[in-house]
Amino acid sequence: MDIQKPGRRCGNFTTVKVVVNRSPALYDLTNWLINMKPASMSQSKRRLGSRGRPEESRNAILKAAILEFSRGGLAGARTDAIARTARVNKALLYYYYKDKDALYGAVLDLVFGGLTQAVDVPLSSNLPPREKLLAYAGAHFDYIAGHPNYPGIVQREMMSVGRGRSVHIERVVKQYFSPLFARVAQVVRDGIEAGEFRAVNPMEFVASMVSTIVFYFINAPLLRLMMESDPLSSERIAQRRAAVLDFISAALFRGPSSNFAGARS
Repeated sequence: MDIQKPGRRCGNFTTVKVVVNRSPALYDLTNWLINMKPASMSQSKRRLGSRGRPEESRNAILKAAILEFSRGGLAGARTDAIARTARVNKALLYYYYKDKDALYGAVLDLVFGGLTQAVDVPLSSNLPPREKLLAYAGAHFDYIAGHPNYPGIVQREMMSVGRGRSVHIERVVKQYFSPLFARVAQVVRDGIEAGEFRAVNPMEFVASMVSTIVFYFINAPLLRLMMESDPLSSERIAQRRAAVLDFISAALFRGPSSNFAGARS
């Protein structure tokens, strides 16, 4: 390689011969290092906040949305907060859900769809009415206990109906509430016909039973102040579960109490 550098006299340049070592092995190594894609780089291209991991991104968004909607409802929830908690950008959030209302609808499907699946096992069983009803109540209770943010979402949705603000409730009732209430009410009817249950109004009793299961979790913040302890601790949850099943048994069953009371199904 020829390189020109200034000589002693102004305007004169001296040509200097520079020899560069062009070892083939060194050249190949340099090229390999330049073109190599590190594992960390390829992984970063599939980070959570990209379309490269759709299921994980959607799940993270839904999980963050449940927390945000349980705190502020549809009106108070902020997509900025949801995206930040999910560690995705807002563009990706809107890629999966066209707007906040669509995301809220997906959260409702997750909440009520999960509950429907959880209670389907006992309701589809061949257990006698008494055991089946307690197994259902236990499964419903366990589902809510495992998802403590869900009751707040349900309560806010119910309250929005009275203000005429809910665009989802009709679909939720038709898709989830009505079929579930009908199945549980039929268990009550079967128990009445078998002489195991008192002659109650099935739909009224189901409404009271669901309230008994859910109310405790909705009022957990107030109960924490009243009890001066954590109402959602594992010990308190176990005590409440036993109390709920015992209450249902005393309110509905004829004859001796079921051995199911207080036991996990």
